[in-house]
This record gives sequence, structure tokens and C-alpha cells, in this order.
Amino acid sequence: MKKYDLLILGFGKGGKTLAKVASSHGKNVAIVEKSQKMYGGTCINIGCIPSKTLVHEGLESGSFNQAFHRKEEVVSALNKKNYHNLADDENITVLDYKAVFKSNTEVELIDDQGEFVDTLTADDIVINTGATPVIPDIIGIDESKYLYDSTGIMNLSVQPKRLTIVGGGYISLEFASMFANFGTEVTVLEASDKLMAREDEEIVAHAVKDLEDKGVKFELGALTSEFEDKDGHTVVKTNKGDFETDAVLLAIGRKPNTDLNLENTDIMLGERGEIKVNNHLETAVKHIYAIGDVKGGMQFTYISLDDFRIVKDKLFGKGERTTENRGAVPYTVFIDPPLSRVGLTAREAKEQGYEIKEGKIPVINIPRHKINNDSRGLFKVVIDAKTNEILGATLYGLQSEETINIIKLAIDQKIEYTVLRDNIYTHPTMIESFNDLFNEN
Repeated sequence: MKKYDLLILGFGKGGKTLAKVASSHGKNVAIVEKSQKMYGGTCINIGCIPSKTLVHEGLESGSFNQAFHRKEEVVSALNKKNYHNLADDENITVLDYKAVFKSNTEVELIDDQGEFVDTLTADDIVINTGATPVIPDIIGIDESKYLYDSTGIMNLSVQPKRLTIVGGGYISLEFASMFANFGTEVTVLEASDKLMAREDEEIVAHAVKDLEDKGVKFELGALTSEFEDKDGHTVVKTNKGDFETDAVLLAIGRKPNTDLNLENTDIMLGERGEIKVNNHLETAVKHIYAIGDVKGGMQFTYISLDDFRIVKDKLFGKGERTTENRGAVPYTVFIDPPLSRVGLTAREAKEQGYEIKEGKIPVINIPRHKINNDSRGLFKVVIDAKTNEILGATLYGLQSEETINIIKLAIDQKIEYTVLRDNIYTHPTMIESFNDLFNEN
């Protein structure tokens, strides 16, 4: 049995960053990753980097082949860089095996044939195994040759003429927008009666119209019951009728990857199968932590990075950082144009008892839209009428993925909205819209 100071299961953002910091403190670190294709984690290999590369290339060239070739180049380069960043460190050992727990203190390594290789132990263990797509129990799902999850759809060699997406969440909409830009006929089947139900309704209406204008078709209240392959394509059977398609993307969510024999430990799981942690990311076993998607909650690589900061502070600092003081968390749905959000919508603020003021500006009224040659979009902001602090914002339009971060900073620092309203901004830029956006109506 081999002993380490720190053992990390999974090569994701939080884990790999913690490994380097621990090494800099002279710690002996082992990081276990069962797939060489996942060096660097989900974001780099099968998540945000490849998907956003495809989005970008699709907007730039509209060429499926060119975009997918570029994606392969980007992913390959980052995968190799991440591997060597750790493997070339004399204090870090990268182990290409599956990890399972034998006890609270022991982790076994299993090879591709399911054979036992070795047992490891460490002073501290960090579980960073991410999440995996949810595969629903639908007739024909195991037999069809044309079904893909979010990873498989990004490895197609031939562009599908028709794509049907089961599920209408954020990942679904990003792929719908992307493939529509390539010229694929896209149909989205959503079981509920609303898209992006948590978002501002006025902005959702704008976004849905823009997606429909580029050819995306939506079927709400559609319950998928069966997949049947026929002559080189698949028939998706639903209560709304049958849909013939060349490819199907299953995008109904992701679940924590906890296939780790946790029953051999005192680690506890939550209602959705996530590893339960406290605000320092400690599991029920005090020397074992869980970070990133495997612990549930928002599945963003920057959450994993902030999880790293919390565990780093616990192991090497004062233990002051927690999940409760990380501030507002912004996010972007990379449809075309992108939709970015932080904090509360007006509806949510009212439900929580706030007296609010609202500001909004259509992108067509922002001078920069002429240069971007894109007038689509709407920016909205919600203000606490009593304190003048910003409660939230939803920005739908080009460059919103950058601009939203300034509002996150203002929320965290409790900066009154008038500061952003009266600030001087460079011109012509999207952010200068703040001069008008924060003029409450």
C-alpha cells in the first residue's frame, strides 16, 4: 500500500489546481484519472471548451467540418498541456486507473480489465469525479445507432441534416443554436410547457424567437416514448407525434459520478445522488472532501475552481473561505446571441419581498450594435429600491458573457447602481449601455 500526503480522484479543474498548490508546499500528491481523454477534466475535453469552440467557429465560418476540426485541435492541445503540467512535476504522480474506496482511509486502483492494481492511502483525499449524462429508460435507447449524449454529439464525423434534441435545458439550447448555425434542421422536444422557466420571461421570449428565426423548432409538452431505427435514420416517438431524424441528442441533465464504492465508507449522499458536504466541502469523513459537479449544485468549471480555493484555504490557510461567502454566481447560456444572468429576476425579487426598481435597454439602442451588425437582444437589471443595491441582471446580447461579470462584482461589493450608471466607459462598447440600463423606469 502506497501512502501520499494528498490523493485526488479525478483530473478536473479544482483537483488539478489543488495538486499544483499542494506540490508547491512540498506535499507528495497522487491524482487518479481513469481516462486519458479526460486529462484536465470535463470543461477542457467534453464540456465548455469544445462546445464553445464549436459555437465560435460556427458563427465565424458556418462550416461544420472546419469547426469540428478546430475543436479537435484545441482539445488535443489542452489535454496534453494539462497532463504534462502535473505529470512533469516531481511531487505529483498521475495514475491511469479507476478508483474505488475500500474504507474511509483506503482507495483501490482498478485497471481497464477490472483487475485490482494497488491500494493507496493519504492524509487527505479529494473526490473530483464530476458528473455524467442522465440516460433515460426509453424503449429502443440501447438499440438505436443514432443516439448521442453531449460528448458523442461533439465527435460526429458527418453533419446530420436533421437533429432532434430530447430535453430543453441550457445544454440543449446551446447545441440547438450551434447546429442551426451549421444549417442543420433542429427540433427540440421539451417535456414541460416552458423553456428556461427560471429566467426573465420577456428575455426568454426574445431568445426563443431568435432561435426560431434561425429554424429551430420547439415542441413543448413532448414526452418521448420510443426510438426506432429505420433505413439510416431514427424515428422519435412522442405524444406529439413521430419525428424522423438523422441524429438524436439526449440532453435531459447530468448526475454526479459517484461510482466509487462509497458504501464502504461513511460518506453520505443527498437526494439527487450527490456527495453531501459542509460549507468547507468536507464530507461526513473529515479528511475526505468533494469538489466540483460530484457534490451537486451548479455545474460550472469556475465553481470547481472556487471549490479549490475553499479546500486550499482549509488545508494550507486559515479556513475562512466557504461556500457561503463566494458571492453571487453568474452564468451564461451560449446560444446565439448569449444569455447571461446573475442574481435575481424581478419576479424572484418580488417573491422574496423586495421593493424593486427595474432598468432595461434593447440592444438595438446600444450604439455598438451597429458595429457588431447584430441588433438582437435585451438587457435588464433589478434594483433594491430601499438600498439602491443591485439584486440581479439578465443580459441577452453579444458580449453579455463578459459584461455580466462587472455586475457580479458590483453585487458582491454592495456598490449602488448609481455608480455603474454614472461611470465613464469606453466607446463604442456594449458595457457603455450601463449608462442607460441603470436608469430605472
